[in-house]
Amino acid sequence: MTQTAHATNHSDDATRAKRQDFYDRLAPKNLAPLWEVLKGLMPPEPTSKAVPHQWRYEEVRPLLMESGDLLTAEEAERRVLVLENPAFPGESRATATIYAGLQLIMPGETAPAHRHTPSALRFMLEGEGAFTAVGGERTTMRAGDFVITPNWAFHDHGNEGSGPCAWLDGLDIPMVRFFETVFSEGYNDKSQSLTRPEGDALARFGSRMLPLDDSGRRYGQTTPIFNYPYERTREALVAAAKGEAPDPHLATTLRYANPVDGGWTMPTMSAWMTHVEKGFETKRMRSTDGIVLCVAEGRGQITTGDKTFSYAPRDVIVLPAWAWRSFKAEEDSFLFCISDRVAQEKLGFFREERG
Repeated sequence: MTQTAHATNHSDDATRAKRQDFYDRLAPKNLAPLWEVLKGLMPPEPTSKAVPHQWRYEEVRPLLMESGDLLTAEEAERRVLVLENPAFPGESRATATIYAGLQLIMPGETAPAHRHTPSALRFMLEGEGAFTAVGGERTTMRAGDFVITPNWAFHDHGNEGSGPCAWLDGLDIPMVRFFETVFSEGYNDKSQSLTRPEGDALARFGSRMLPLDDSGRRYGQTTPIFNYPYERTREALVAAAKGEAPDPHLATTLRYANPVDGGWTMPTMSAWMTHVEKGFETKRMRSTDGIVLCVAEGRGQITTGDKTFSYAPRDVIVLPAWAWRSFKAEEDSFLFCISDRVAQEKLGFFREERG
């Protein structure tokens, strides 16, 4: 090694030592050098911590039913098996911003009334006789129904049928926890008092007509409709598929909308349904929102990132943010999806790319 090289190495070592001494003196004062962490804070593109994952309903269902023998819905307050992404053990997160779980109500049970600042949604999976009461109105929940619980609205659930009822829960808990704004409150009774007949919200706001007054804003930015029946959703998707060729990337997709302003149904979580006809395969695309997908009907394959999952009815699959995804249907498929897209759009973060 030349004398010049020795001098250069010595100089480099001295510089590193000097800088490290500086960093060591910053740490006790709760300071850090941005230039040492900038590349990690500002990567060239998003890197999702969430990983692709599938919960097969046929495997999870026996455990969900077993929980019904262990404790009552009232004891648990909410008898739910949390769907934890393997990348977030113990954090109750399916994606970075969305909590998901499978809730069970047995015949004759009531999940006590409460309210909380996180917004919630339900996607009904199985059973007859389940209901949700929101803000003084009850709605019967049938398979495939998309049911909403607005932020800070009292709600309770029950089962007046003869068999178990189960649904997928989705909440924005991780997002609300990030802002450190989680509040909750119990009701003064197990069930809330009903003040409106069943179907009132759908009649007022879900028939392409609206009240003349501003009552449509009863839940702020959340839609005043809190049950979007699957029968209507499926009918609309099938009719739309007949009207024009499926989109190469989206197949036939319709989003659930707030009838008051035409926007998304909730301020923090977007929801939509995709219909992929038998034999159709979508081209790959990716977006910045991590998606929780639940199969309403059909069988096929979903590829997300480097994973391919064979799906069946009621399966739940996580599609991580900024991971390429595509669908291939072996049977006519109806795929329910939720994400934080609406929040990203409002903040100007949302991006998508189509291959």
